[in-house]
Amino acid sequence: MRKIIEKQIKISQVDIGAIELDLSSRDEIPQLLLGLQALYCDREVRQRVFAILESIIPRHINTGNGRPGMELWKILVLGTLRLNCNWDYDKVHEIANNHHTVRMFLDHTKEDLDQRYALQTIKDNLSLLTPEVLDQISTLVVNKGRKLCGTETQPQKGRCDSFVVETDVHYPTDINLLWDAVRKVIQLTARECAVVGISEWRQSDYILRKIKKAFNKARKIKQSKSKDASRQQLVIAAHQAYVSTAKHYIERAHQTLSILNELGLGNVAQLMLIEHFIAHAERQIDQILRRVVDEQTIPHHEKVFSIFEPHTEWISKGKAGVSQELGLRVCVLDDQDGFILHHQVMERQTDDQVAVLMVAAAKRKFRMLKSCSFDKGFHSPTNQKKLKSLLQLVVLPRKGGLSQQTWAIEHSESFIESRRKHAAVESTIAALENHGLDRCPDHGLYGFKRYIALSILARNLQILGKMVQQKKLKRLRRCQGPPQIKAAA
Repeated sequence: MRKIIEKQIKISQVDIGAIELDLSSRDEIPQLLLGLQALYCDREVRQRVFAILESIIPRHINTGNGRPGMELWKILVLGTLRLNCNWDYDKVHEIANNHHTVRMFLDHTKEDLDQRYALQTIKDNLSLLTPEVLDQISTLVVNKGRKLCGTETQPQKGRCDSFVVETDVHYPTDINLLWDAVRKVIQLTARECAVVGISEWRQSDYILRKIKKAFNKARKIKQSKSKDASRQQLVIAAHQAYVSTAKHYIERAHQTLSILNELGLGNVAQLMLIEHFIAHAERQIDQILRRVVDEQTIPHHEKVFSIFEPHTEWISKGKAGVSQELGLRVCVLDDQDGFILHHQVMERQTDDQVAVLMVAAAKRKFRMLKSCSFDKGFHSPTNQKKLKSLLQLVVLPRKGGLSQQTWAIEHSESFIESRRKHAAVESTIAALENHGLDRCPDHGLYGFKRYIALSILARNLQILGKMVQQKKLKRLRRCQGPPQIKAAA
């Protein structure tokens, strides 16, 4: 049984719309809560948000039966707090149980202090949010913000740029990726054998130490920059010994899997996971031998940069002091008010491949988007033509020499003004990175996309909350009147 929110207010409970927040605070928590409060107090928007949240519940589940699950409103509050404040789950757990104001937004009173959330409960429920649901709510937040400012009928001026969100991986080398794969193969195989009563892998800890010793020897000798022929032979010998040891135990794992499959023993999902890591190990063995022994250069498209986060890409954007980044590019399109209208996770895509997609998707959600500015990296002749059919003003600088007509366009007053304001998108990107999008701790490509979507929603809520905060502060100052000046004695 899962509800969106508890409709019956408890004794001594304060309604969410009546909760008083510190308007003088510059922290992100009151601003985010003010944004959530603005959504809740608008009945039409609240009903639409609740309808979107209700789509999380599978249709075949009867919401009136079973144990009560965490309410969907609470999941939204805790999820946006986690991203906007860049907290890990331990911090969210602590805040949910002990932060007075947050607990009021979670429909708690002072009397129900004994009602606490378990850490695993928070993790499981926050993962129910989907990128599609979060994107729909984010659109409502932007529309609410424009309505609050009285600019819903004014044209929106977009700014588009991309940045890299790193995945939670270590620096990849072929030998440490092989170690990761072999370690998981041995650990999982030993665990399955212990469950079914097979003692073949009882020395798994000793085997891992043996392989780690060979790995450390290859790693240390590899760090030498010497070009001496005898030194090179030592490097080859160390890598061959390491690969030979790993290969031996990979073959043993293959044999064990065959026995377990023949006997019908073991967990099927775990056996498939072991086969997955065996495939990773075999690929790394092949690449190590090709690179070290055969002195081949491994093509970039054959490389995998993490066996745990295989969607990770090696990205070199030419930034000063940053030779490479390990993660995925994310493209964002914001407007003049700082709201993020649309975003896209770029899987093996470059900027010029997503320019039209970004504008077309943003236009479907926001009809008042009339112009958009880009960097040169988004330019292509095809993009120039297609964007002109979507927007009234396309601010997309061309690469190379300019014709007389193009020169006139790029030196027009409107073009120059938009180019000057385009740098504001970097402020949006910096804010996202400061509020969680520097590194994604969630696992898998789907978890990565959910994390990005939740961060975008949290950022838009904070902007909305800041607008509400400034409006209330202005009203308070107007009510208090001008400051009184004391006359001199």
